[in-house]
Amino acid sequence: MPVPIPRQRAIPAAEGGQAHPAPPYAPAPPAPEHAPTPAHERPTTDKDTGNGSGLTLLVIEDDPTGSLSVPELLDSAGKPIRIRTARNLTEAERLLTDDVHCILLDLALPAPGATETDEDELVALQHVLRLAPRHAVLALTADDESERGAEAVRVGAQDYLFRDELDGRLLSRTIRYAVERKRADVAQRQLTESRLHAQENARLERGLLPTPLLDGSPLRFAARYRPGRSRALLGGDFYDTVRTPDGSVHAMIGDVCGHGPDEAALGVELRIAWRALTFAGLCGDELLSTLQKVLEHERADDEIFATLCTVDIAPDGRRAGLCLAGHPAPLIAREGRLAELLPYEDGGPALGLLPRARWPRRQVELGGAWSLMLYTDGLIEGRIGRGNQRLGQDGMVEMVRRQIAEGLWGDELLEAAVNEVRELNGGDLTDDVAVLLLDRYRSPGGR
Repeated sequence: MPVPIPRQRAIPAAEGGQAHPAPPYAPAPPAPEHAPTPAHERPTTDKDTGNGSGLTLLVIEDDPTGSLSVPELLDSAGKPIRIRTARNLTEAERLLTDDVHCILLDLALPAPGATETDEDELVALQHVLRLAPRHAVLALTADDESERGAEAVRVGAQDYLFRDELDGRLLSRTIRYAVERKRADVAQRQLTESRLHAQENARLERGLLPTPLLDGSPLRFAARYRPGRSRALLGGDFYDTVRTPDGSVHAMIGDVCGHGPDEAALGVELRIAWRALTFAGLCGDELLSTLQKVLEHERADDEIFATLCTVDIAPDGRRAGLCLAGHPAPLIAREGRLAELLPYEDGGPALGLLPRARWPRRQVELGGAWSLMLYTDGLIEGRIGRGNQRLGQDGMVEMVRRQIAEGLWGDELLEAAVNEVRELNGGDLTDDVAVLLLDRYRSPGGR
């Protein structure tokens, strides 16, 4: 049987707009031994979130005739649904605590400062939706205003009800449906936002990955890049390859210590700076000294450093200049000879460690046909099996020698090398991995 909503009910202040003495027809509840904690001060529980029981309905209506009545409501567990009442939106805002799950709004309620024309535009509903974006909202309308109810759903309400048909079972079911639909809508929106955010990050990170500029060069280029961060496309490793107007080909690879987004951003800055300085004609010690200044100005912490390897290959492809800044030496596979590491005794310290460091440029003879592989330490620091032994540079050299003997070159060689390192590690590598390969053959298609 419908129970009229009294204008002043014997409920705690947190359950109504005002706390007044109980009228004769509403027995006052027994006084608790301890004063109840206000709803907005209680920690959220399964009861408050509606996962078990304890749904709370906030009714927002101003009915001077007292004709509106709400039946007794039960949740899915058969327990009473708590009801709060507010006569205006200001009062509703005060009562809208975290334990409210659903709002029943009378569409006839005027919004603050609204005109008669505004009422037709559902200003009160729009105000409530802005006030409670994460709450389920039910619109209450007259029997002859079904179009207005449908418009309320289009604006953002979960459902609408007719004032004269507030059946207990119907209203209880509608409240539960509205709450679950709102949760589903919020979850779907969060998932969509997360996907869009991930897609935007992916587009941004792809745009920050280098595009080699080798137009006019006979050299073949291949690269593999795998960041250590989960679901990331960009890590602290960075590389680039360009051909300058004099016909020289310049390649570099580097590694910023750390694995977070700040390190990835710093790696991108260093790569872009290297490309600009290379096109400006700098190389060797002058280039690395300038890059160190860039790092010192851009790093977030004085402890951040970066290793770097740069190679500048002469236009005839037979000689190269090599600079190492705390970075492992490249591997070269010459025609008719076993793959080996280039000399690394004359290398300098990593960028950012010593303020007045120097990085000598060593001249290297490449020969007529060769493959040059630059890599970061993520390729050599993976474990071998279940122990603590690492692959190391010697293990990498042996692995590449075997793969070349099997006829692998270019992209196939890099793919096989990265995959074998991962398999030896027993799964994904925790460090970033970057590898690039430059090939020069005596004749097109020759090996």
